[in-house]
Amino acid sequence: MFQNNDIAKLIIRLSLGIMMLFHGVEKIINGIGGVKHLTTNAGFPEFLAYGVYVGEVVVPIFIILGLYARVASTFLAFTMFMAIFLAYGNSLFELNKHGAPVFELPLLYFILSVVVFLLGSGRYGVNAK
Repeated sequence: MFQNNDIAKLIIRLSLGIMMLFHGVEKIINGIGGVKHLTTNAGFPEFLAYGVYVGEVVVPIFIILGLYARVASTFLAFTMFMAIFLAYGNSLFELNKHGAPVFELPLLYFILSVVVFLLGSGRYGVNAK
């Protein structure tokens, strides 16, 4: 009776895209100095830190719109993988004060990105089939 997979896909896409977009807007407003620091400390060139704008601003917009959502979610999953690696690589087995892994938020975004990749955008996306 209350089963509509396309509405569920829309809710997942909107939740993931909007919440990630908040992170991107924060970086537009306050800059990416912290990301540059993490990137160079890991031995990567500093210019790679600018990819965070694509991963946290452009890609979420694509996911929200359902425009090439599978491709966009792949980029977001990679962004979250790199965030976990760069920010939490040395503390993967540490728990926060609530007993959860310290990297729980980027892990949640990573998992939701994989879900969007597997499900696609659904009927309520710009390039829905």
